[in-house]
Amino acid sequence: MMAHIRIFWEATVMAMQQLTGNKLRSFLSLLGISIGIFCIIGILSAVDSLKDYIQGNLNKLGNDVIYVQKWPFVDMGGNWWDWIKRPYPEFSEYEAIKEKSWTADMVSFHIDVGMKTAKYQSNSVEGVFLVASTVEFATIFNMDIEQGRFFSSSESQFGANVIVLGANVAESLFGSIDPLGKDIKMMGKKYTVIGVLKKEGEDPFNPLQFDDAAFVSVNSARSMISLKSNQFWSSSISVKARDGIDVRQVKDELTGIVRAHRKLKPKQEDNFALNEISMLASVLGSFFVTLNILGFVIGFFALLVGGVSVANIMFVSVKERTAIIGIKKSIGAKKEAILLEFLIEAIVLCMVGGVIGLGLIFIILTGLTAALDFDLHLSVLNIVLGLSASILVGLISGFVPALQASNLDPVEAMRRK
Repeated sequence: MMAHIRIFWEATVMAMQQLTGNKLRSFLSLLGISIGIFCIIGILSAVDSLKDYIQGNLNKLGNDVIYVQKWPFVDMGGNWWDWIKRPYPEFSEYEAIKEKSWTADMVSFHIDVGMKTAKYQSNSVEGVFLVASTVEFATIFNMDIEQGRFFSSSESQFGANVIVLGANVAESLFGSIDPLGKDIKMMGKKYTVIGVLKKEGEDPFNPLQFDDAAFVSVNSARSMISLKSNQFWSSSISVKARDGIDVRQVKDELTGIVRAHRKLKPKQEDNFALNEISMLASVLGSFFVTLNILGFVIGFFALLVGGVSVANIMFVSVKERTAIIGIKKSIGAKKEAILLEFLIEAIVLCMVGGVIGLGLIFIILTGLTAALDFDLHLSVLNIVLGLSASILVGLISGFVPALQASNLDPVEAMRRK
């Protein structure tokens, strides 16, 4: 055991001497290792951070929620002309699902009315995205209320003229004034503000950006638009599964209810889409896999160059220490000890390059996190992966030189200078 520790220590010291003895050669050799680790682990860390963030946003929509919609989330290319003829989900279908479904824990319905103008006294905000929804919408979509509340079941049922504003809308209309209880006008109708949503910020990866939106009840919107016309952009029914109920079972039940409500014949195809978040996750998953492969390809070639450079250093090291190797072997050093000594030296050299690469990644990710206000992190798994890749490169690049050193004849080796 002590002998192995001594060999490891001596090999480490030799590796440090190689690094400091010829700084330019060491720099050029370790540059490839550092760049390779930087490319692989840097891209993996960025992709993992982005994936975690997007997945967290998608989870707000619920992995156990089915969306009855006109358009599917994916595969938009082939049947576009057939899909455009489909009707939008209607409020009566929401009522039918709510009445007949036993697999659903909660059902909501909402209509995207479109961009409207909101007015308060002399202030006005254009481009407010008006949404008409049922009361369950806030719960299914995990809406964060900064002030006040969402409208109640009775307010939804009787079409009370109340409204919930997104953070940007409330700020533009009222500034520092408390908006709760104030009356605003939209589409010629007066609404009382009862709630303000928490600010989401400008985030291209957040599917729930309600900062520029406003919410009224479906029954309140009936006086402004026809729920069976083209006066709105789109509509959707969201169905949350009961605990312990498989999503596929919910989809099967919804298919039967909606087909029966639309009076589709057995041979007719569905004229609606049942979407779930896993569809978006699968599309994003393939995108992330592509990015990871790109990082591995770039990193592989950088590591290949670095590995060749480290092998060159090791061949030079063997040549410079040939006489010493001969002396060691003549006084009883075993072949395995010489082999292990040079392998450890190559591994240490590569690990130095790997640590430099990981250090650069940490510095850059920390800087980007502060600049972009977006959490980019270097996980323990990626650190272990980076160091493991360094060790592997060291083993591969150092094996042939180490084998050459261990096979030297002691007499011939001592004669060389």
